[in-house]
Amino acid sequence: MGIISWLIVGALAGWLGSIIMGKNAQMGAIANIIVGIIGAFIGGFIAQSFGGSGVSGINLYSIAISVLGAVVLLFIVGLIQRKR
Repeated sequence: MGIISWLIVGALAGWLGSIIMGKNAQMGAIANIIVGIIGAFIGGFIAQSFGGSGVSGINLYSIAISVLGAVVLLFIVGLIQRKR
């Protein structure tokens, strides 16, 4: 996957993840892209742990895995922020 693909999938996954977790108003475009890209790595790791494949291009499966990872990342960040 090229850098443009990572940015597109990252932006879409980060945006959808922030909507699901109710943090859309707190995050900007750059934060959504970063959350989405990191979420793709997390989601790919989770999928491979259960025997699936990771993120592999711009398709519905990759976006779903990336959104899953973004939601997990935002959940963990929310837990850390609550403890402060």
